[in-house]
Amino acid sequence: MERLKLFVHQYKHGFIALGYLFVYLIWFFWLESTVTRHFNVIHTALDDYIPFCEVFVIPYFLWFGYVTIVVLYLIFHNKQDYYKACAFLFTGMTIFLVVSTIWPNGQYLRPFVMPRDNIFTRMVSGLYFADTPTNLWPSIHVYNSIGAHLAITHNKELMKRRWIRPASFILCVSIIMSTMFIKQHSAFDVVTAFIMAGVMYVLVYQNDAVMAWIQSARAGRKSRPQIGWNGRSL
Repeated sequence: MERLKLFVHQYKHGFIALGYLFVYLIWFFWLESTVTRHFNVIHTALDDYIPFCEVFVIPYFLWFGYVTIVVLYLIFHNKQDYYKACAFLFTGMTIFLVVSTIWPNGQYLRPFVMPRDNIFTRMVSGLYFADTPTNLWPSIHVYNSIGAHLAITHNKELMKRRWIRPASFILCVSIIMSTMFIKQHSAFDVVTAFIMAGVMYVLVYQNDAVMAWIQSARAGRKSRPQIGWNGRSL
């Protein structure tokens, strides 16, 4: 019992992720049950040129383990990196929920009939059955994949293992591609997820650099001589 209490006390910060996940899932499944027919259709011309490739369902499903393992690793090994990852992931996920609530969206990209019959198309069919083609923008699969990769590349311990970074990058890219190749997302969802990730990267991982730049700019302005209306320094 004492060991359990010590464990809970030592890793109580992990309940932040658990609590947020609970709220997120309730909100998400509410959206899935309410946004079914009347929604704004997302589509770009590029979507029509992207072929359906069922084998990409594998990296699509690997996303669940990818993000979960990264968060769990940080919970037990680096609290500071964990908080940064939470700030990145949860902010984007909340924005996604708010957008989907205010502006219901969906797509008609999925094939009506599977072009082939194999284990991968059956997996895609199962995914289609469980997940509606709504509440897509921006793509959380894309956004959280980027977030997981950034969390890995900013962790000093993980970066000591040379294979981690390239392996994470390959998995991240394959997951991003999978969202379009199995027709779960429009290219628009992917691009906007990248934009949101870029903004959050600056806010979360480059915050110190941004603050230093602002302070430097302010210091530079203060050090310049102030010129009055008569052309003399004040």
